[in-house]
Amino acid sequence: MLIRRRLATFAAAMSGALVLAACGSGGSGDDDSGPVTLRMTVWTSNAPHLKLFNEIAAAYRKTHPEIKKITFDPLPLDTYTTALTTQMTGGNAPDLAWVFENSAPDFVSSGALVPLDDTLKQTKGYQYDDLVPSATKLWKSGDKLYAYPFSTSPFGVFVNLDLLKKAHQQTPDQLVRAGKWDWRTVLAEGSDVHRSTGKAGMVIRDFDYKGWDNLATFWGGWKADPWSADGKTCTFNSKPMVDAMTALHKGIFEDKAMPGPGESADFFTGDAAMTVTQISRASLLQDATFKWDLVPLPAGPSGDYSVIGQAGIGVVKQGGHTEEAEDFLAYFTNPQNSAKLAAYFPPPRASQLTAENLARTNPLLKEDQLDSVVVDGVKKGVDKPGHTGQAELAQQVRARLDALWKPNADVKGVLDDLCDNISPLLEK
Repeated sequence: MLIRRRLATFAAAMSGALVLAACGSGGSGDDDSGPVTLRMTVWTSNAPHLKLFNEIAAAYRKTHPEIKKITFDPLPLDTYTTALTTQMTGGNAPDLAWVFENSAPDFVSSGALVPLDDTLKQTKGYQYDDLVPSATKLWKSGDKLYAYPFSTSPFGVFVNLDLLKKAHQQTPDQLVRAGKWDWRTVLAEGSDVHRSTGKAGMVIRDFDYKGWDNLATFWGGWKADPWSADGKTCTFNSKPMVDAMTALHKGIFEDKAMPGPGESADFFTGDAAMTVTQISRASLLQDATFKWDLVPLPAGPSGDYSVIGQAGIGVVKQGGHTEEAEDFLAYFTNPQNSAKLAAYFPPPRASQLTAENLARTNPLLKEDQLDSVVVDGVKKGVDKPGHTGQAELAQQVRARLDALWKPNADVKGVLDDLCDNISPLLEK
């Protein structure tokens, strides 16, 4: 079942439940008979991430004996939203949930989440006004905030300096000084790396010919968009997007600058010279055996740009313990814990978005790296694409793009066909 329909079903069920509650005792629906257990679904199973979450939860429970247990439930990244909505409509809703930016329009508009602004504003020491408006915009409807944007993370490029040196290629610093840190040069270097070492040149992490929205980190250099600002018109076949996808296709199939379909290369184990990803992956370099750097996305024909991936934490109405969940969320994201979470997830707080502050909890990264990739990236970045009915759209886009991942594909023809296919969905 489609995500949007699942959420609509969930919202309808919740509406009925609220009517019944209004006719009854007037309670919140929480079980007040004893200590409660809170469960939060998350996409990460990364040990350092979960260790930090559990430490924050343990500190909270010391002053909240009514909370018996707080668990963090990792769901697979590739099927996260489907698994979450299945739980919500199947009577096993979590109390809190991470929500990806591409699903934000559906979750915010569906009525499945509890408004948070009143609780956060009334929490002593929370400093609600410190939240950056550009970070909260995606998670609002009217003046109500439906999820806290706990991770507002621009994409950057991790670079294996040793592998570039082995392939006799220039480093990003050298290219920046020469005014050549751009996709044209990056793809040329990636091609040379592959030809001379057999390793991969550039990898757009989590794309793997499935997660097409991660290609926003590439086509942003051409100022391309999948659809118009109002979401009603397909622009996959616009000239900027055709130009971007043509460059990508050439880089993959002709120049071998990037792994092709069915090929894999993990930058963090030394199998690629460069990878596009976020700073939360830096922990994978803790025991790296090669010298590395972190730099902003390469410029495109349209100049410099930045793309932001966000995740929000929302309180699920049907979770059963909404008041307790809201209170824990306020604690989990207060200024002190936001600073701790900044080790992996750039915070939406203006006071904490400085290279100096971020460096305190990111010992693997230098202040100049954090300043150029994260601080500057948040200021000028745009979110990855999202739309109501995102699950159905994503499925259709992925299916139509399959025809592009072949050596002799007609790029413009494939993108024209894609627009013909998804235009009715955009117009709904």
